[in-house]
Amino acid sequence: MSTIKPKRFKRRPEDFTCLHCGARVKGTGYTDHCPKCLWSIHMDINPGDRASECKGAMMPVSTTCDRDGTYTIAYMCLKCGARKRFKQAKDDSMAELERLLSAKF
Repeated sequence: MSTIKPKRFKRRPEDFTCLHCGARVKGTGYTDHCPKCLWSIHMDINPGDRASECKGAMMPVSTTCDRDGTYTIAYMCLKCGARKRFKQAKDDSMAELERLLSAKF
């Protein structure tokens, strides 16, 4: 009996220019969104695989603050409608995170 193993995450540091706000972002290998405006690109099916064919803009639509004080950002792809959640990064804009926390969509 053959079982399919999920692909393991591969850390790939990738620098990029944010397509939403134009900020230059230095990737750490775990960077999945712009720390300035929090927007992302629909690149992955599973974290780090770069297997998504969509490549649509991922708009941050809401955030929650966990008990330990970290934020989780919810995204919606403007091209295909996929929804994803990412943990905040250390250098994320606190003003943007707080704006999302109080946003009404």
